[in-house]
Amino acid sequence: MQSVSPMNSLRGEQTLMTSLLEVLKQEQAHLIAADIEGLTALTVEKTVLVNQMAVLASQRHSALGAAGYPAQESGMDAWLAASGDSDAPALWHEVLALTQEAKELNRINGMLINRHMSHTQGALNALRPQTQNANHFYGPSGIATTSTPSRGFIVG
Repeated sequence: MQSVSPMNSLRGEQTLMTSLLEVLKQEQAHLIAADIEGLTALTVEKTVLVNQMAVLASQRHSALGAAGYPAQESGMDAWLAASGDSDAPALWHEVLALTQEAKELNRINGMLINRHMSHTQGALNALRPQTQNANHFYGPSGIATTSTPSRGFIVG
């Protein structure tokens, strides 16, 4: 039986993070091109990757706790110092670097999404009537008319 070690999940986290970065780059290309269908397809893939990464991080935290270290990110430094695995520090630092790159890409993608939403809201506002106290309708002749709320009687 293979011993439970933070290293077991770390390799998987590196692979998943590399995949997530590729998806985020594709997402950015779709955002720039305003390709909504492409974005929709990537959303499912991105969600699956993030969920898988959360599972692996949880497994790594459990392995850290089982080895006597804090079961969180801060426990990695102590585990790395004591592990004796010469590949572990470089792999951990690569995962951290990939994570930082993914956070930055996600931030930029969020800005692009906000920009698209702002343009869309501006277009919707341009289509709305400027007067907010009256309701505008098109009459039978096709000319805009204003209708104010009527006060009807309630018979009861």
